[in-house]
Amino acid sequence: MTANLLLFKITLLVYFVATICYLIGVISRKEGFRQSAVWILISGFSVHCVTIVVRWCSTGAVPVASMHESLSFFAWALVGTYLLFYWRYRTVMLGAFITPLALSLMIIGTNQSAQAPALNPMLDSWWFPVHVTLAFLGHAVFAIAAAAGIMYLLQERMLKSKKFSGLFYRLPSLDTLDSMNYKCLTFGFPLMTMGIISGAIWANSAWGGYWRWDPKETWALITWFIYAALLHGRLTIGWRGRRAAIVAIIGFCLLLFTFFGVNMFLSGEHSFRNFTGQ
Repeated sequence: MTANLLLFKITLLVYFVATICYLIGVISRKEGFRQSAVWILISGFSVHCVTIVVRWCSTGAVPVASMHESLSFFAWALVGTYLLFYWRYRTVMLGAFITPLALSLMIIGTNQSAQAPALNPMLDSWWFPVHVTLAFLGHAVFAIAAAAGIMYLLQERMLKSKKFSGLFYRLPSLDTLDSMNYKCLTFGFPLMTMGIISGAIWANSAWGGYWRWDPKETWALITWFIYAALLHGRLTIGWRGRRAAIVAIIGFCLLLFTFFGVNMFLSGEHSFRNFTGQ
């Protein structure tokens, strides 16, 4: 077993333990489990950082050229972004939604080939790491927005029905969740926009054209318009609360389709086969 694969499995194991602690903390209402989950998650993220660096050094390129690498990088960006939001909002409950998603990405990654791919020469460009880093950070921020949206809808439903479960008292307030949604939009939208622009510049150097209506480019543009509409609605029409939460969830579902659906089911220049030159 290579050092990188060993580190990957250690990271997966630590994320699994953190997820269990989060879920036990939610079900049992024991604060100790939730606080332990945060520290365990930080430990897992530290190991994950080493995993990413080792993989990057061994392949000589940002590790997103295969599905295995991309899933790991996505999970890394997701956990790192969540920890930043935890530092800002101290919302332990958010981790109960984000950590299972990161764990799921890692588990799916174990079913993909971990062999270092033979990279396509077109990846030999500084625009490649810039593009993918911006894109994955944008994905991670929008995942936080979707999780905040789900929590908003859960709490709003309990308030309207006047049926309060134990979960209600551990969720952030509706105002906090709505503020988190807006913060994610103000950070995630520029990241996504810069990711698309840097991708266009990279595409021009790699394929000789800024935009080729590749399936991934098309779906990324559709998703961009969804978030642009949400930002426009918030700034000019006053969209808040339930509507903003629903659109944030829909936008993230489209992001997941763009990532999984296009890479796995649709052929195009963004497929991993083209990245690895196979």
